[in-house]
Amino acid sequence: MTKIKKHSFSSEFWSQRYEQNHTGWDIGEISSPLKNYIAQLKDRELKILIPGAGNAYEAEYLFQHGFKNVYVADISEKPLKNLKNRVPEFPEEQLLHIDFFEIENSFDLILEQTFFCALPVDARQNYAKKSAELLKENGLLTGLLFSFPLTENGPPFGGSKDEYLTYFSQYFEIEILEPCYNSIKPRQGNELFLKLRKKPA
Repeated sequence: MTKIKKHSFSSEFWSQRYEQNHTGWDIGEISSPLKNYIAQLKDRELKILIPGAGNAYEAEYLFQHGFKNVYVADISEKPLKNLKNRVPEFPEEQLLHIDFFEIENSFDLILEQTFFCALPVDARQNYAKKSAELLKENGLLTGLLFSFPLTENGPPFGGSKDEYLTYFSQYFEIEILEPCYNSIKPRQGNELFLKLRKKPA
C-alpha cells in the first residue's frame, strides 16, 4: 500500500479548513446518490448517524423529509454550527461534537459521505470495526467511497474496491460495493456506492 504522510487530523486542523474555506469536498447540497437512496427509505423512525458530516446537507435533507432521529458527528464544531444556523429546529442533543471513534451509541443506519476518505489511511480498519460496533443487529452502512489511486496527496485519499473489501468483509455482508451510476458530474467514475449489512454476532 502507498505510504501516506502523517497529517494532523485534529479538531484544529479541520476547523482551520472551514475558517479558510478550504472545503473542496463540500458541494453545497446533498449528493444525488444519497438523495436517491434516502428517497426509497420508508421507515422515518430509523436512528441514523452521519459521521464526519461537515456541513451535513444529508442531515438537513433527512430532517426536512420527516427523519427526526438523525445524529450528526464532527470533530470540528464549526460545521455543526453551520447546520444549526440553517436548520434552527434541529435538536441540539443530536449534534455531536466528537471524534467518531469515541461515539458510544447504537444506530440502524450509518451514512458515509466523504468521511472515510478524509481519515489517515491507517485508521481505515478501525473505521470498519467501529462502524460495526455502532450498528444495531442487521444495521446498514451505506454511502459513497472514492475510487481512484491511493497517493500521498490528501485528504481526500483514494482507494480501490479490492482494498475496501479487506477492511469491511470481516464485519459486514457486502450487499453493494460497485461503481456509482449517478454521481455528480465532477465525481463521475470516481465513486463507489456501498451498502453493507452488519454480520450477525
